[in-house]
Amino acid sequence: MLIVVSGLPGTGKSALADRIGQALGAAVLSVDPIEAAMLESGIEQSIATGYAAYRVVSTLVEANLALGQRLIIDAVSGVGEAKTWWPGLAEKAGVSLATIECICSDNELHRSRLKERVRALGPFPEPTWDDVERRRQEWVPWTIPHLVVDAVAPLDVNVAEALAYVAESADNKTPKGTSLP
Repeated sequence: MLIVVSGLPGTGKSALADRIGQALGAAVLSVDPIEAAMLESGIEQSIATGYAAYRVVSTLVEANLALGQRLIIDAVSGVGEAKTWWPGLAEKAGVSLATIECICSDNELHRSRLKERVRALGPFPEPTWDDVERRRQEWVPWTIPHLVVDAVAPLDVNVAEALAYVAESADNKTPKGTSLP
């Protein structure tokens, strides 16, 4: 099974992905630490490093799904290419897909979450509110069935809802018509 946890920065997707991974014994593949490793290696941050991080994750997903592993992707996945990429990988591997979108309906809470956020990602810059607003403008809605969880709810509530959704999705196959980029 492939579980995709998406959403704008600061909406709780990493915390949710990690808790789902703990509950299911599944590996969590996160785009940001991979891009951070590129920056630590001396590669200058650009659109190319972000795209490369997604490509690394997709390569790991493809290889590990072929081994029968259950995987969780932790990535913004805001653009149309990502919205078809992950379902395409699930379809190609013949596994079920559960897609979860994290939001934060309270802008003040969202802003405070960004300000208080400290991750050990070396030179990888924390996103600002302006970065979030820019990504919000670029956001392409999911066109496949997905669960939406709101960061205003307690994390435990969102985890329980997500685990129930994943269980329901486990027997469903990826929607037809998706393809890899």
